[in-house]
Parts: sequence; structure tokens; C-alpha cells
Amino acid sequence: MISNANSPDALVVIPSRLAATRLPNKPLADIHGVPMVVHVWRRAVEAAIGPVVVACGDRAILDAVEAAGGTAVMTDPNHPSGSDRVWEAVQKIDPGGRHDIIVNVQGDMPTLDGAFIRRALDPLADPAVDITTLVCEIADPSERERASVVKAVVAWHGAGVGRALYFSRAAVPTGPGPLYHHLGLYAYRRAALQRFVSLPPAPLELREKLEQLRALEAGMRIDAVEIATVPLNLDTPEDLERAREMLKG
Repeated sequence: MISNANSPDALVVIPSRLAATRLPNKPLADIHGVPMVVHVWRRAVEAAIGPVVVACGDRAILDAVEAAGGTAVMTDPNHPSGSDRVWEAVQKIDPGGRHDIIVNVQGDMPTLDGAFIRRALDPLADPAVDITTLVCEIADPSERERASVVKAVVAWHGAGVGRALYFSRAAVPTGPGPLYHHLGLYAYRRAALQRFVSLPPAPLELREKLEQLRALEAGMRIDAVEIATVPLNLDTPEDLERAREMLKG
């Protein structure tokens, strides 16, 4: 068991599967000769907070990760969410419960800075925090109303750290002031992740189509860490071209 949130003994899990409508076979998309999922794995390794494993829904992803020297594990291809895939991988990789912090890094963020992954652990120094995540202030006015940009409502209580009160696809909170773009990276206490995946989908979760609302409705505490830039999420061929440009050299 790790002794505190800043110990380098967390377990990082990257859930990945091939099913994608707008960018087919997205995890294997070529970025300068390297599959996208391998770029994400490298960023997670650079964070240097603990072992990194890719939780695969398809054999082709496992083969690509292992060919690059990474660790991967097959999981049920029919999982309803990445969190369920992560939990299965945790049980397979660490059945003895050595790692009590689990970091879920989304498999479609090849430009993610490893330092951001490390920062996500900071709020876990407070034993009252169950889950942490990342947010970034919205700079592009067009993103304020865009439903694909999830907004986090945060009660800030420190330097770039606050308690997440709600998440929405709407432009919340209303009134003058900044809005915050929520990024789909989570650090869980192991017990919190186990509890989360055991809960049924919650009404607000189903209404907003945002899984993290299940945790809030169950009374779990999510703290948010503000970072300076939004890593690129690959959802479209245009995003892939942007990633190739950003990762040149």
C-alpha cells in the first residue's frame, strides 16, 4: 500500500478499444510511425508515478502496446465504460491490492503532458477526497456553449485546487466569470473506484450523459486541479492531423 498521495506507487491504467464512429480504429491511428495509444502510454510513463498498463478491448491494441515495450492486458470488449475496463485491469494486474491510487488516463490524448498527470494526485493528500480530475479555464468563447465541451463547476479553496460541485454540457455556472473545461482524466482511491463501478447509473448521469455525476449523486467527493492548457482529444480526422502537427519532432 502506498503511504500517501505523492508516493510514486500509483497504478496508471489507459482504457482503449477500437470502436469509434468518427475516427475508425482510433487507438492505432498513425502519428509519425507510432500508434496513438503508444504515444499516450509514453506520456503516462513520463509522469513517473508508477506502473502503466493499457486495458485493451481488442487484441490489435495489446499487440501494438507490447511491440512498443509496454504492458497491456485484455479486458471484456463489452464493458459499458472506460471505468469498468480500468477496474477489470486493476483486478488482473494488482489482485493483491498493492496500489491504492488508480489513475485513469484516457487513451485518446497523445499530447497530454506527464506533469498534468502528476498534478492530478495532489488533492489526494486530503483523506476526505475520493476522486480527482483536471480542468482548464475556457479561453475560446465558442466553447462556452458547445455541448461537447463538458464544464466543471468548482468551488475553489486553494491555489488551483477546488471541490467539483457539478459537471454539465451546458454553460454553467451562469453570470459573469470564467467557465472551466473538464478533462477526462481521473485519479481514484482504489476503494472509491471499486465503489463507483458497483453503483447503478444515476438519473443526472443519464440526463447529462456524464459518468462522473454518478459519483457526485452517491455523495463521493471529487476535487479538481486547474491546468494551463487542454490536451488534444482525438475524435475526428481533423484532430488527428492537428496531433501530427503538434507532435512533429
